[in-house]
Amino acid sequence: MEDVGCSAALGDPAAAGSPKDLSLVPERIQRREQERQMEVERRKQKRQDQEVEEEKSGFFAAAFARERAAAEELLRGEASAERLEEAAYRLQGLRKLLNDSVLFLAPYDLRQGQAALVQLQATLAERRQELQPKKRFAFKARKKDAAGSTQVDAAPVASAAPSPPLATEEGAPGLGWACGFSNLESQDLEKNADELHQRDILLSDLTNCTVRLRGNPNTLRLAKARGCKVLCGPVSTSVFLEDCRDCILAVACQQLRVHTTKNTRIFLQVTSRAIVEDCSGIQFAPYTWSYQGIDKDFQDSGLDRGRNNWNHIDDFNWLARNVASPNWSILPEEDRDIQWE
Repeated sequence: MEDVGCSAALGDPAAAGSPKDLSLVPERIQRREQERQMEVERRKQKRQDQEVEEEKSGFFAAAFARERAAAEELLRGEASAERLEEAAYRLQGLRKLLNDSVLFLAPYDLRQGQAALVQLQATLAERRQELQPKKRFAFKARKKDAAGSTQVDAAPVASAAPSPPLATEEGAPGLGWACGFSNLESQDLEKNADELHQRDILLSDLTNCTVRLRGNPNTLRLAKARGCKVLCGPVSTSVFLEDCRDCILAVACQQLRVHTTKNTRIFLQVTSRAIVEDCSGIQFAPYTWSYQGIDKDFQDSGLDRGRNNWNHIDDFNWLARNVASPNWSILPEEDRDIQWE
């Protein structure tokens, strides 16, 4: 008894510490159990997230394939305004589906979807071009104009002999260009309504030129322009820009496509959605150019003057839904005061 009492009095660690150590055992076990359960929950959540992603990818693949097949069927059949309108609606659905899925799609699937959408958009543009009234491309009208072409095209400000077309792009007219200006520098160039009416216009290889087209062309193509100002009346069908730099364009049209162009301001009236591709520094504002006779030219063009999608732009290089494309922007109002004449 004395030995036991002595040991306790001397503070034997084994005798004094045991009750305290034993009281910590349940706490350690409980902490380890909590950590184990948290790890189980993390793994479970990870599996669930993976299953959700797989379900989303599966839904995207099925929905995209279904809408794509429907659009292709509409574009393969006989062209009509109703079928093409339905095809355009399907393509809008495909674009929205891609934009909604960009955060979880694998890069390969995203690229495949984007490529398919670009191809369908190009096919739609081609079919719309085919649907235009034949009389706008009639050779008879060309021949009638040809009688006075030498006198007309050689007239006022500069030589304007017809230029051969550049390589035909998807959706561009396949016939030869009726008239235009090319290979000129620092010139003021003009054409009037009689010279332009329902003709295909090509402007190419122009540098620091001002071009005024007062009339109603059928199509307009501007290529390889540098530092130019191009003002054009209502165009019945399409306007194409390609490889332009530091230009100002004012145009009204049914469709606008802009390729490989940089630092260009476009004052636009367009009834469909404009398309940009491989571009940067493009700025858009509403069409404000006017001249005597423009009301009649709008009437002849068949364009709906009350409908303007100048700020509805599709960038084929940027399909993210909630992030603005860095390749185009809205021109600030304070920068829209342009001296047209």
